Parts: sequence; C-alpha cells; structure tokens
Amino acid sequence: MVFVTVAHEIHGPEGLLLIEEQDIVYRHAAAPGTRADARPAAQPLRTEPAWRRTVEPSPALLFRYSALTFNAHRIHYDRPFACDVEGYLGLVVHGPLQATLLLDLAARRAPDKTPSHFSFSARAPLFDGNLFALCGTPVQEDHAVLWTEDHRGAAAMRADIHWA
Repeated sequence: MVFVTVAHEIHGPEGLLLIEEQDIVYRHAAAPGTRADARPAAQPLRTEPAWRRTVEPSPALLFRYSALTFNAHRIHYDRPFACDVEGYLGLVVHGPLQATLLLDLAARRAPDKTPSHFSFSARAPLFDGNLFALCGTPVQEDHAVLWTEDHRGAAAMRADIHWA
C-alpha cells in the first residue's frame, strides 16, 4: 500500500478561507479470483444515534456525484469494471459522498450553527444495491460525532464536526 497526503488551501480576497487535507490509501490490485473487499466484517457501533437518515446509493446518484466532482474512477459508475476487474461487490459509494451527506445531516439538525472543523475517516466500503444510514449524535454543544452504517449496521465511516 501507498499512503499519500494531499493538502488544498482556498484563498479569497481576505486571505485563507479553507484548508482541506486528504490522506489517500492506494492498494495493490486484487489478485485474479479474489474479492477486493475480502476482510473481516466491520463491527457495529454500540451507540444509538440521535439523528438518522437512510440513503439508497443508486447507480444514478453515484454517476452524478462522480460527474460533479470530476471523479473518473470507474469503480463508482461502471459495474462490470468494479466487479469483474477490481473485485468489488458492486459500485463503490464515494467516501467524499458519504462525508458530504454526513455534513448535510449535521447542517439539517443544527441549522443555526456554523461548522469550524469537519474531519472524516473511511473504515469500510459501501456498495450500491444496499441501503445505508447516516447517523449522528451530539457530544457537546459545539461537537457531534457522525457515522455511516452499512445495511448490517456496521460502521463504514466516522466523522466529527465542531461548530464555531
């Protein structure tokens, strides 16, 4: 595996507006005849969420998000490639799409608050064909923990949001 950190800074007329840092993991291609997702099942979180919303990751949603973000990786919109070449169980739900939806969940539950920090970490892939849940629980007045759960209740992504 190769780990890469990519940093983006967005500046406006008044200076620095946003810093984004991504830690990306590149893995070797799956061996022929193996599944790319072969690993122990992710463990469910033992927390009952205060906020919950169900999402159906349709092929159209994944294709549109790929187009919106200029992401040409075929695992998100080309099922034969994702399954037959990369060895996945289906189309892979983008990590950034999950993060965007989690941020939206928090914004809907705390519409008067302004995010000051948002971080997320993918734990396991999600695939089209199975519903997944967006979950969140406030921890403090200025902090909430967010996560996605696969159709079995196992955590796929964890995120933290802090409000100003």
